[in-house]
Amino acid sequence: MIALLEVSGTSIAVWVIAFLLAAGIGWTRYEKKKTRDKFLSELIAMDPARREKLLSRLNPIVQNELRRQLMERGVG
Repeated sequence: MIALLEVSGTSIAVWVIAFLLAAGIGWTRYEKKKTRDKFLSELIAMDPARREKLLSRLNPIVQNELRRQLMERGVG
């Protein structure tokens, strides 16, 4: 019981800040994945010529990743 009284306000503040940072990072990654999945489903629904035109405008690294994911889903 005495050990609980020895926890300082600074310790609590540090833990709260760490928790909020971790939650923010997790939420950001979730939103990025959700957005990527939505974009990928829109690409799948597109006409192949239009899809290629759109992909050619993207960053080469993003292009390759999206093409790989399209191939995994059997679209390409």
